[in-house]
Amino acid sequence: MQLTDRKMKILNAIVRNYLETGEPVGSRTISKEQDLNLSSATIRNEMADLEEMGLIMQPHTSAGRIPSDQGYRVYVDAMLKDKEQEVDHMKDILLDKEEKLEDLLKQVAKQLAVNTNYATMVSVPQIQKNKLKFIQVSRVDEGQLLATIVIEGNVIKNKIIPIEQPVDDAVLLKLNILLNTHLNGLAVEEINLGMITAMKQEAGMHSEIIGNVIDAAAESIRDDEDLEIYTSGANNIFKYPELSDNQKASELINTFEDKSDLTNLVEETLSTTGETGIQVYIGKETPVQAMKDCSVVTATYELGEGMRGTVGIIGPKRMDYDRVISTLKDMMHQLDDLYRKK
Repeated sequence: MQLTDRKMKILNAIVRNYLETGEPVGSRTISKEQDLNLSSATIRNEMADLEEMGLIMQPHTSAGRIPSDQGYRVYVDAMLKDKEQEVDHMKDILLDKEEKLEDLLKQVAKQLAVNTNYATMVSVPQIQKNKLKFIQVSRVDEGQLLATIVIEGNVIKNKIIPIEQPVDDAVLLKLNILLNTHLNGLAVEEINLGMITAMKQEAGMHSEIIGNVIDAAAESIRDDEDLEIYTSGANNIFKYPELSDNQKASELINTFEDKSDLTNLVEETLSTTGETGIQVYIGKETPVQAMKDCSVVTATYELGEGMRGTVGIIGPKRMDYDRVISTLKDMMHQLDDLYRKK
């Protein structure tokens, strides 16, 4: 069914307003839409055409219009098409940026080690925000649905939802509308039991699907991928006598190879600094036991969309703190500039 852009905008406005209020929508309400700039008379004419096409209907005389099932179908198909294109575009951008970001962070770790003559580490940024942007439920086969969940920061998670009975297009349409109307823009802690109960009641016999999708969304938000850390310059440790005896050096080298202790350091740094900033650990202040004879200077960097990571420099307690902190601050600015250019 071909609709002019104007008719499509009016239909979208009717559906959105009806989803928000549950009340029939009149031409005066539609005329307030900022991107339409149409008179009430013009809108009434277009609404009459939409009604003749079977996309909207008038529940009773002198009332506004509400969407028909066919109108919902046109609205959701257009919305899903736009979202699918947006998701595909985001996937392409993210894959490209991930490859470039990996190379960039490795270069940062290596350059810092060369410039400071200390050991260095850089963690891959993690998404810190946790709001839902969009949920799309689609059919895989008669026994499975696919829930595509887009989280703030443009992180995309897919989850297979098993179902006992096949569902048709009309059911999928209503489930998608229900999920996105209630959950878009919410953090997981904002999805409370009352909201879930109300959604399940609206879903009726398909309440189990709603419950499973909400569980999948919560799991996707909480799903922390393994933290990846790039290191460089571990051999610089041997340049400092107080760190170069066999046992101390061996413990430090093992820490750089195993990286589990470095993960604890990154997590503490992110939670301690909160915002982007510098943190200095001297001796036993560091959460890493093997670094009790070292000083560790870390900086939290942010690449936008809630992506935050840590850059760290590890050396002797007699390190040149002023130069190290200045170097880290310069690197944070360069990292931000380089990433945005890629």
